[in-house]
Amino acid sequence: MLITPAFAQGGPFGLSSDSSSMIVQFMPLILIIVIMYFLILRPQQQRVKRHAEMVKALRRGDTVVTNGGLVGKVTKVVDDDQVEVEIADGVRVRQMRSMISEVRAKGEPVKDDSAS
Repeated sequence: MLITPAFAQGGPFGLSSDSSSMIVQFMPLILIIVIMYFLILRPQQQRVKRHAEMVKALRRGDTVVTNGGLVGKVTKVVDDDQVEVEIADGVRVRQMRSMISEVRAKGEPVKDDSAS
């Protein structure tokens, strides 16, 4: 015969292929996507969430490290976006909250004088 049996078989996208063979073909791609989610995307989302909580909890007296590497003490919470940080004696700068990379030491809570 001139026609071999290989030409008579259906291709992967032909009418004779079933859905289980397509699932098996896409399984490595699906597996790669799942692994990427758990190794890269999910830890990054958790890191962003922890940073947002840390920045939201900033208060006066906290010792912080900025993204630029300056270590200072929060002297005043200006508003939701900015804090005032003392980086040396008498040197105070305004810093965006989002640019705080780490809180080294938590300060004492501010004492309320009106309670006395």
